[in-house]
Amino acid sequence: MPIPGVQNLIAIGSGKGGVGKTTVSVNVAITLAKLGHKVGLLDADVYGPNVPLMMGINKTPSARGERIIPLSSYGVQLMSMGFLNPGDGALVWRGPRLHGVMQQFLFGVEWGELDYLLIDLPPGTGDVQLSLIQTAAITGAVVVTTPSDVSLEDARKAVDMFSQVRVPIMGIIENMSFMLCPHCNERIDPFGHGGGRRTADAMGLHFMGELPLDARVRIGGDTGSPVSAAGSTEFEAIARDLIACADHERSKTRTTIVVED
Repeated sequence: MPIPGVQNLIAIGSGKGGVGKTTVSVNVAITLAKLGHKVGLLDADVYGPNVPLMMGINKTPSARGERIIPLSSYGVQLMSMGFLNPGDGALVWRGPRLHGVMQQFLFGVEWGELDYLLIDLPPGTGDVQLSLIQTAAITGAVVVTTPSDVSLEDARKAVDMFSQVRVPIMGIIENMSFMLCPHCNERIDPFGHGGGRRTADAMGLHFMGELPLDARVRIGGDTGSPVSAAGSTEFEAIARDLIACADHERSKTRTTIVVED
């Protein structure tokens, strides 16, 4: 089912944790808003919701009747399990309850008119991903990886999951691709380099770009002041690429083939 008022529903996933998927989701969402789009971000990582910390907001959403009113930060509409289960308490839920909360977050939230609703998925290929795919019409998916072989192995599993359930893969992003030495400005590749592009080429997928390993990105996420709020050329390039990919996917769904008897 389509979500009323939402033009593009974009899933951002990864095969494993620790690759910076939420960091990418947060900064791309803010960049899209800075580019003039109406944007929402759904933190679907119910077991480890980090969006409230990274977006610098931790309140309890209000309700209007039976619908939840999303919170807002940096021009982005937000919903996260972290708003409903704050603190360090673990969420110990099985699949059926996860399916119910996904339906509530997608269709029970007053998202309003959005150009883009980004969904920050949990790592892996489990219940939340399947519930999302079974519930809503997804424009496309983005897979985030690092250049390391361990990360790329799991990224290929995420690509395969989306392919099996016929969700278009919009592209692969290589995060923590490189870093610049703060003393000599020499490029360093702590996790290797180029694996994301090679994987995309081998699988016939679009490569959306490289993002550096930058202390400012980490500090921004830890303090609730994402680097994209002040402007980031790297995240702007990713955001503009995502816009083009989403337009391409939507144009394919609008194409109608008429077969005459």
